[in-house]
Amino acid sequence: MYPRLRDLREDSNLTQTEIAKLLNVDQRTYSNYETGTRGVPAEVFIRLAYFYHTSVDYLLGLTNEFQPYPRCHSDES
Repeated sequence: MYPRLRDLREDSNLTQTEIAKLLNVDQRTYSNYETGTRGVPAEVFIRLAYFYHTSVDYLLGLTNEFQPYPRCHSDES
């Protein structure tokens, strides 16, 4: 389960459908990401980290530090 995915989405006043569109997946797939029913591909975590201006470690709950690490490059993956 990835509660930070849900919390960040809700804090941004976005729906699962809106985030799913950003990720080019359907709403059910994104819902399964939030609940942990379906594994989240690394590319999805990277896109979400860029979108929310945080780190993948924060999304995974490995750190409580919201500020992202310095980026290796400026292009979004």
